[in-house]
Amino acid sequence: MKCDVDIRKDLYGNIVLSGGTTMFPGIADRMQKELVNLAPSMQIKIIAPPERKYSVWIGGSILASLSTFNQMWISKEEYDESGPA
Repeated sequence: MKCDVDIRKDLYGNIVLSGGTTMFPGIADRMQKELVNLAPSMQIKIIAPPERKYSVWIGGSILASLSTFNQMWISKEEYDESGPA
């Protein structure tokens, strides 16, 4: 576990499945079981919304529509100069 110990409880208690690969039957139950085995003392909560196949796209769409988000954009030239870091 590389995250700060103080936030682990919150992270384990708020897992949201998203994207097409989370649509496999039984994936939420399997993740629950594996995480309980990994961290038996933690309260695990897995949220698997029925529209999760499109959750990534919906989230990206909402983020891109925020007026404050465009302040974080960079041009291709800036990216080429500085890279991803």
